[in-house]
Amino acid sequence: MKTTILIIDDDTSLRRVLEYNLQEAGYAVAAAASGEEGLRLFDEVAPALVITDMKMPGMDGMQVLKAVKERSPETLVIIVTAFGTVDIAVEAMKSGAHDYITKPFNRDELRMTVAKALRFTGLAAENKRLKSELSDRSDFRTMVGSSAAMEKVFQVVHKVADSEASVLITGESGTGKELVARSIHAQSGRKNGPFVAINCAAIPRDLLESELFGHVKGAFTGAVKDKTGKFLLAEGGTLFLDEVGELPLELQPKLLRALQERVVEAVGGTREQKLDVRVVAATNLDIEKAIADGVFREDLYYRLSVIPIHLPPLRQRREDIPLLLRYFCGKYDSSKVDFDRQALAVLSSYTWPGNVRELENLVERLLIMREGDTITFGELPEKISRGAVSAGTATDAFAVVNLPDDGYSLEQLEREVVVQALERNNWNQAAAARFLRIPRHTLIYRMEKYEIVTPDKV
Repeated sequence: MKTTILIIDDDTSLRRVLEYNLQEAGYAVAAAASGEEGLRLFDEVAPALVITDMKMPGMDGMQVLKAVKERSPETLVIIVTAFGTVDIAVEAMKSGAHDYITKPFNRDELRMTVAKALRFTGLAAENKRLKSELSDRSDFRTMVGSSAAMEKVFQVVHKVADSEASVLITGESGTGKELVARSIHAQSGRKNGPFVAINCAAIPRDLLESELFGHVKGAFTGAVKDKTGKFLLAEGGTLFLDEVGELPLELQPKLLRALQERVVEAVGGTREQKLDVRVVAATNLDIEKAIADGVFREDLYYRLSVIPIHLPPLRQRREDIPLLLRYFCGKYDSSKVDFDRQALAVLSSYTWPGNVRELENLVERLLIMREGDTITFGELPEKISRGAVSAGTATDAFAVVNLPDDGYSLEQLEREVVVQALERNNWNQAAAARFLRIPRHTLIYRMEKYEIVTPDKV
């Protein structure tokens, strides 16, 4: 489809020359002899670019520019002006015009100016698409799960996102803590501001203060120029402090002051700067143990964890594994890929020490190495399949247990299945019932029958 350009000029001969040259260059052209007629055409053809003369009877070029920008702020406008009135064209650019061209001009100059403007339009559209794509990646659509544990996380994120309270996300490595932080940012009033992440464990201790708060030239050996810290880079947005539990003890008072007073001072500086930053932190450490061990300040912990969010490990939300498998298959392979029943059973029973990150890496590997559209038990890594076979998860008959030769009590087997389902789902009856694919009242009946009592009621 040809790009449409609207020409507005009361000079008939010049308008026809413009129209001819642009059509010859491969554009679709609409032309109007006045500003009023041009705006009517604008509403009809929705051009990508408007070229308007500055001096016209009735509605002049400045008025056309204003009206176009009111209708469509993203549409670019090029002003055509006489050589002696360049100052007016400059004023028009301050008011939103993209460029100007002075009369008289030749065909090549015209085409070059138009092509440059349209390239800018393409870049702007691509930038908008990428921003939208990044926003999509930061919302709940990339936080996969229907388990009770994840539903609780979703609810908390939705409630706290638009507040200014500090959030501390805890959980094992690979559970998706940064994804939750990005979701909080994307749903907050700061979503148009920057999201700046720093891994406190990945930066050498002697450089971490400078990374967080910045430094001035000459503050230390190697400080050859001023450096802006992450706090100020996140101004108006969100600062994500990953692995905050690894923050050196000597830096913790400075972080506490930044959180409490909303000010930072660069290393070697003498002036404090005010902050407008929301802090979200994450750790995989047991912070309460770190406090007891004297390596993490209790007052900083309470300042960071105004809103605590805990992400459960994957082994505690196994019912989400089939959903995650489908999601990652779609992410890495556009074709429809399935797992056979035996492979799905094994993957659902594996302990996943690396959590969701480990599962994602495995799916990417399986998709690359797969032999067909169904991934089978035999295609799983030996580490996973061997453990599943030894635990009785996968056999030729797709059994879930290995029965002893001398027989086994069905009632005892059923009781053990119910207890394991409850333990896997943190004794949440609704989640355990979904896991066993039975109604909740049936689960309660089985619990009463076998005298299964939740731990807090024992």
